[in-house]
Amino acid sequence: MTNRPNGTLYVGVTTNIQRRVLEHKAGAIDGFTKTYGLMRLVYFEAHATVTGAIQREKNIKHWPRAWKVRLILENNSGSADLYSSLL
Repeated sequence: MTNRPNGTLYVGVTTNIQRRVLEHKAGAIDGFTKTYGLMRLVYFEAHATVTGAIQREKNIKHWPRAWKVRLILENNSGSADLYSSLL
């Protein structure tokens, strides 16, 4: 999640991405994403297991920012909000 191209980034894991993105967009849950207005889904991955998803999240969180931005741009060159692709 981000607030704008090259803006603040948030990496998280969920079992229901549609619900979770809506919560971020609505500011329904206090925390980092609400504080920084992170409402744009610019990258996501599906995983076969929760364990695999959590491990990937931990790995990405420890990457340098430049690696995260490159991952986003390789898959979403315009940094468009991908929420509508989930519907």
